[in-house]
Amino acid sequence: MSTTAGISTDRLHAWEAHVKAAYLDTGILPNALTLVYRRGEIVHQHVQGHADVEASRALRQDDIFRIYSMTKPITSLAFMMLVEDGRVALNDPVSSVIPEWAGLGVWAGGELGSFTTTPPGRPMRMVDLLRHTAGLSYIIQQGGKVDAAYRSLGIGSQTDLDGFIAALADVPLEFSPGESWHYSAATDVLGYLVGKISGLPFEDFVRERILGPLGMTDTDFFVPEGKTGRFMPCYVLTPQGRVVFDAPPSSPYLAPPHFVSGGGGLVSTAADYLRLCRMLLRGGELDGARIVGPKTLELMTRNHLPGGADMAGMARTPIAVSESSGAGVGFGLGFAVTLDPARALRAGNAGDYSWGGAAGTYFWIDPVEDMAVIFMTQLILSPDRIRDDLRTFVYSALTDSPTRPQTRA
Repeated sequence: MSTTAGISTDRLHAWEAHVKAAYLDTGILPNALTLVYRRGEIVHQHVQGHADVEASRALRQDDIFRIYSMTKPITSLAFMMLVEDGRVALNDPVSSVIPEWAGLGVWAGGELGSFTTTPPGRPMRMVDLLRHTAGLSYIIQQGGKVDAAYRSLGIGSQTDLDGFIAALADVPLEFSPGESWHYSAATDVLGYLVGKISGLPFEDFVRERILGPLGMTDTDFFVPEGKTGRFMPCYVLTPQGRVVFDAPPSSPYLAPPHFVSGGGGLVSTAADYLRLCRMLLRGGELDGARIVGPKTLELMTRNHLPGGADMAGMARTPIAVSESSGAGVGFGLGFAVTLDPARALRAGNAGDYSWGGAAGTYFWIDPVEDMAVIFMTQLILSPDRIRDDLRTFVYSALTDSPTRPQTRA
């Protein structure tokens, strides 16, 4: 059995075979890119399948993916940079920057045009936006009248950032801030706040303070003309099978967006996202570029749910996007954080942190193992099982985990 950096490459090749048999040959996934980084080196990088199934173009390592909600950790980092700059604090009320939200009430009944509300138990704070306890909802949620209002008003889909904030002022909160965990448009609000507090357009702040210093040259809120050959279709699973969801010739990603989404607007490559992960593994710095301090990053990757709860204990609706149940998994300031692998029923270590995107992309960082793993594909409604499978194969490939008890012959 060959090993590199304390990991079995034979076992990682078995992952490739599993992906092919379970997900590619069955017509579920169009493609898959897996990257494993441990102890300062890439120990595994492999591409499979077709970037463009209809054109029979094979996936390449430098192809550009819609990373959707894997944008959220970057936006959260941008906000925390402003915290470090002394421009804002986690305990600040959101209304200190968005005064028109000072009177937001909590939904008590009715629907768009006839809502009734009650006063919240306390004001919404900045930390609530970072950990999804703000009381906001999302157009992708299907829980009730507030979610329906988001869709009816085009909140997060038909507005610019200013219009997004203005529209939310007329929609009640789902719950009083701090009472529940609800995956929401909160990170888009953070993007707006980064722009207001910094005085720079949000997208410019991200480019100048994060993407540029880290050398993430293929990551942006749109795909420029010279790179469109590396941009692929995105697919979706339907009852009739896999179909094209977003085709490059007509994709909105080919031009700067009307709504700059801090919650899901970026495209990126595996190589670029690895630079972000390496910075996180190194405590906030990479190649001389300091993004945040190590104590700030430590704060971001601790569980911030009230009372030390996990997502299952606080979730208002079934867990969406990256965590199939939320048991044993908390939420920090922009990341899901493993609290107890046994309760989560998945391989890992307490303190590893992660998130994923709506098109099946996923990453996690394990500081205990000095490891980052990135998985890329382009399939809306990608099965959650893939992420648990990947964790199983990667952790079973480790040959000298520092957490393994030492035995004597």
